[in-house]
Amino acid sequence: MRFLLSTLTLLSLYGAASAEKIPVWIGMSAPRFGEPEGIYRTMLNTETGALEKPELAAEIEAPQFLAMGPDDKRLYAVCRLPDGEGGVAVFEVGEDGKSLRLLNTQPTGDGESCHLAIDSSGRCLFTAQYGTGSVCAFPLKEDGTIGTRTAHVRHTGSGPNRQRQEGPHPHYVTPDPTNTFLMVPDLGADQVVIYKTDLASGRIEPHGAGRSPPGAGPRHMKFHPDGKFAYVLNELDLSVTAYKYDDKAGTLTEIQTISTLPTELREVPSSGSEIRMHPSGKFLYTANRGHDSLAAFKVDPESGKLAFIELESIRGCHPRNFNVDPTGNFAIVAGRDTNTLSAFGINADTGGLVYAGSVVNSPSPICVEFPPASTTP
Repeated sequence: MRFLLSTLTLLSLYGAASAEKIPVWIGMSAPRFGEPEGIYRTMLNTETGALEKPELAAEIEAPQFLAMGPDDKRLYAVCRLPDGEGGVAVFEVGEDGKSLRLLNTQPTGDGESCHLAIDSSGRCLFTAQYGTGSVCAFPLKEDGTIGTRTAHVRHTGSGPNRQRQEGPHPHYVTPDPTNTFLMVPDLGADQVVIYKTDLASGRIEPHGAGRSPPGAGPRHMKFHPDGKFAYVLNELDLSVTAYKYDDKAGTLTEIQTISTLPTELREVPSSGSEIRMHPSGKFLYTANRGHDSLAAFKVDPESGKLAFIELESIRGCHPRNFNVDPTGNFAIVAGRDTNTLSAFGINADTGGLVYAGSVVNSPSPICVEFPPASTTP
């Protein structure tokens, strides 16, 4: 009955047009119950939020984070290679939009990566190595395959949290909206390291840094669709720092830091994990591990500042990652410790979250990746 009510509520919010289904690619950590290790795929009904049972699309070790190329033809993943070394891999997406075929792999040459990103022109792949404190760049060939590493930079710095910030820990990589600069939140050094990119040669050059509050532990970041603002999720103090972004100078200027979880709700040790911007630019969402919730914020279009909307339980444990589908109708949350994917409808007017009554089992999910918005129905 609850599912029926949720579905009716969602249909009233988004209309009852004919349903479309889009693929959702799932990266995973080491399975705890003997499940096959690899990239999984489910299908999302963009009208109701219903998720199909995930299926194994490609076997590969430790595909913890995934990234789609500029089109929907290739899917990239960090991974562990057969020799035990860390690497990156690229898969061709089948014409059915559901199958994957491995094209090639490359070693990072510096341990396993925690994150990767593709520039918007599809010429370079970038990775962050949390454990070794480095950033790498790889050229991409015309057929999407990965060339040998062309850049490798070690970070420096530390922070006041001696357990987590004894040294640099790059945790995320993302090109800026102009595809000119590369942003790298470094949890250990309390800064967002900024590089100037040369996409033709696959090189990166240190350019500067945006500062984070001491001990905050910057983890992941997202830009506003208009490119004027950037938002960094701080893992250690469960906050978001909003920045004004100058895309000509490649600089970040802090304008606000706001909590993602009130202090009185942190009885269980909690930490921030993921941050996502709604396609409309009106709302921002973050995930709280431990408290196992999503926090929703409204974005002021003039100042870029955030205002808290609500907290919503994820109906699972340890939301390492979540994503908002390209239509902006649903958020899909990965509960790593409960082997679950859960769907939440997004109210287009208020930004509020409504549980869609849809939960499916997926082994140790920690990354949720959609096709690019331009390729979805």
